[in-house]
Amino acid sequence: MIVAMPTASQPAADLASAAERAYEHTKLAIIRGDLAPGTMISEGLICERLGISRTPVHEAFLRLDAEEFLTLASRKGAVVRPISPREALDVLEMREAVEASAAARVAADGRAPELAQALAPMLDAQQAALDAGDLEHFAELDSDFHTAVVAASRNEIAIHFARLLRDRQQRLRYQLVRSAPDQMAVELGQHRQLAAAMAAADAAAYRTVLAEHVSLHQGSL
Repeated sequence: MIVAMPTASQPAADLASAAERAYEHTKLAIIRGDLAPGTMISEGLICERLGISRTPVHEAFLRLDAEEFLTLASRKGAVVRPISPREALDVLEMREAVEASAAARVAADGRAPELAQALAPMLDAQQAALDAGDLEHFAELDSDFHTAVVAASRNEIAIHFARLLRDRQQRLRYQLVRSAPDQMAVELGQHRQLAAAMAAADAAAYRTVLAEHVSLHQGSL
């Protein structure tokens, strides 16, 4: 059911909240691949799914268009933008550079053992997700693993860049999960190697394994 437009009893904050919900809902569907590249979606569809009015959905579509997740096709609809091979390579290149630098900072600052200890339960959780065949959860845990490495560097610039890359990187992760689910065991094995390199405070080994790890995504493009 589509609710009425905000009135005096529905302050602007309610409209902003609805716009944020529409934005997060639609973006997540794009990132996970539930809305495939090239799919035409209407504002009315999102209105019905979330039970909100058209105005906040239109605002969400404008925001996603600015972020290049959607291309507005008309006043009431949009098309899901695909990730071009060039964009994907750019994202992967920057992601690798930021994480390798962050890992080197962690090792140089003497925090590698602490980080390795924090990564251990993440590996166990990924193994459990893989055993259960829950590859979507596996993809989320994959993000958590790499985010933890960058965060441990305490380099605010690296953390900022990783945050900017996260949504596009996560979209690539889901793309890999859908196109090559058999590669997830290989990916988990590489995570174990990355954790071992961190435990040894071996930044060079971490960089080498990370390059191999990123190449899994490049092979799926």
